[in-house]
Parts: sequence; structure tokens; C-alpha cells
Amino acid sequence: MKKRIIGLSTCGEKDLSLKGFQLYADNGIGAMEISVSADAHKQLDCAALRHNAAETGVQLWSYHLPFEPFEANDISSLNERVRRISIDLQKGLLEKAAALGCRKAVIHPSGEPLDEAERAARLEQAKKSLSVLAAFAAGAGLQLAVENLPRTCLGRNAGEILSLLQADERLGLCFDTNHLLGESTEFFLHRCASRIVTIHVSDYDYRNERHWLPGEGKIDWPLVACMLETAGYRGPWLYEVGFETPPTIARDRALTYADFLRNAGEIFRGEAPSPLGTPLPNLPHWSGA
Repeated sequence: MKKRIIGLSTCGEKDLSLKGFQLYADNGIGAMEISVSADAHKQLDCAALRHNAAETGVQLWSYHLPFEPFEANDISSLNERVRRISIDLQKGLLEKAAALGCRKAVIHPSGEPLDEAERAARLEQAKKSLSVLAAFAAGAGLQLAVENLPRTCLGRNAGEILSLLQADERLGLCFDTNHLLGESTEFFLHRCASRIVTIHVSDYDYRNERHWLPGEGKIDWPLVACMLETAGYRGPWLYEVGFETPPTIARDRALTYADFLRNAGEIFRGEAPSPLGTPLPNLPHWSGA
């Protein structure tokens, strides 16, 4: 895979001050996805964030739209009032993403857990919502990217993602590498790679989402990198991994920026990345099995 800009999500309460942006720049992280808690979206200072990006040269690449609380923010809701409120909420934040100068906005097509008996109806509700939001995003100068999701969420496999993307030709796909629990990464990419416009990079065990550093799970990273390159993906190699060690894995220390640079370099060279941690034994499957 050709060397590309390394990006990092701000998930895990990373510092959004000028100092935080400077840490990204000084450590070779060239792109940022704004990803904060549901309440924190209201507090974001667009002018300050744009200033920080301009001062440091860090690109504000994408904006992760909020997806909680599920009972009040779900574009697939069968409650029409909740669905319309959710659309209005996301419109306001798409305007904020545009004001920041982001190129992409990432959206979850549903909350969870979903009743299988409602799945088809919820899929249609999500598509109606995405049609409205894709047009609104385009008018604001953004591309809306639908994220593939795990477990009972909508978009849990290639078929559902492709159905969701039919809502509007302007929609793209945010490929989260650690969300596929019912089909292989290779199968998913064979069907969907051409629609990918941004990515969330992390590793897992195919039993549940884990957000481990690549090399700590079971993904075949040289294959993923090759398939993305072949499909024409040219966006940042953007990690959605926190610095702190999650409770599902054992590491000797917290991650550093240098770990992300080393990890990306190994993948760009076509190598299987070296693991920093060891998954804990007997981790449960998402279904409890």
C-alpha cells in the first residue's frame, strides 16, 4: 500500500486545544476525525478548531455525528417523531462539520439492539432519512459516509450496506474494520470497497468489536491494505483507537503516537503489524455464546 496521511480519531477524549493539535502534528498525525460525546458536540468551538488546524497543518478530515442516546437519536426509528428529530439534530451538526471545513461526515444508520421482526421496516426508515441527509450534506459541501455497524445494528453486512447506499448516489461508505461479525472482511471488501470514502482502522477477534491496535487481533492487514489500494481508496489511514488499554487486552503500557506511526509503516510496507498487546482469554461472543 502506498504511504498515505495517517489520521486519528479524537475518540477517548483526546485534547482538542491548540496543544492537542500540535501533538498530532509533531508526531506525524496529519488528519483528525472529530469524535466526541453526545453532549460535547454542543460545546465545540468551530472557530477555535479551525484556527488550531490552520496553525498546525492538521487536516480536519471528518466529523463523526453522534449516535446516542439511541431512544432519542436514531434515523431508523419507527417512531416518526423520533426519526424527524434525529434528522434535524444531524442537520445542525452537518452545518457544524461544514463550518469546520471537514470533507466527510460519518453517520450510524441505526442504534441497537434491534428487533429482527422490525429490521426490514427500520431499513426503509433509515434509507428515507439518509436520502434527506445526503442531499443536505451535499448542499453544505460535505459527503455523508454511512458506517458499517456490528451486532444487531443496520449495516452489519455487505448486503445491508449496499441497500442503505442506494438511498442516494452521493452517499459513501465509512469502513470500520472491526465491525464485521457475520461475514469475512475479504467478502465485504469484494462487494463494497469501491464505495469506501473514509475508514476507521482497528483490530478485533471477529467475536465482537474491540478497537485494538492492528496486529493485536485477527485481521489480515496486508490483504486489507491491498484491497483498499486496488479499489482506489485515497483518504487518510485513520485509526479509531484510544491510547488507554481496553479491558479486553493486556498491554504493558498505554499506546503512544509513535505506536501508530510504527504500526502504519508496517502496514504500508505490506507487513503484518507487530502486536503490542495480547487479547485476554475466553472473551465472549457478542451474542453471549
